[in-house]
Amino acid sequence: MADKAVKANLKMKIKAGQASPAPPVGSTLGQYGVNMMDFINPFNEQTKDMMGAQLTVHITIYEDRTMDFRVVSTPTDDRIRAALKIDKGSGRPNSEKIAKKLSQADLTKIAEDKAKDMNTDDIDAVKKMVAGTARSMGVEVES
Repeated sequence: MADKAVKANLKMKIKAGQASPAPPVGSTLGQYGVNMMDFINPFNEQTKDMMGAQLTVHITIYEDRTMDFRVVSTPTDDRIRAALKIDKGSGRPNSEKIAKKLSQADLTKIAEDKAKDMNTDDIDAVKKMVAGTARSMGVEVES
């Protein structure tokens, strides 16, 4: 396949299975002259199993008005907050820790879910990245 000239690289947060021509999708894709239904239908079909989850989508729009997209799963910090059932991390993570700790089981589950977004199959390496995100939120990880 010949490399196509890229017109734009976009990043949007969209709820799984719920993309529609309304903003942000319609207004963002419309300005590049692409057929938004070429994104909406495949996106909704691909993400219907995760219905309602907030997903980040990377969309590449080409000069010939075609596009590719890649769905990135829920951000690590959102997963940590969900696992601990907290609304937000610490505003001062170095001095003020969150009362709850992230268990090794939660850490492993989050790492396994995130591994498909990373460029590694090394779950231990992904666990270290997740633990680092947790620390930056003021969340300690059980050892």
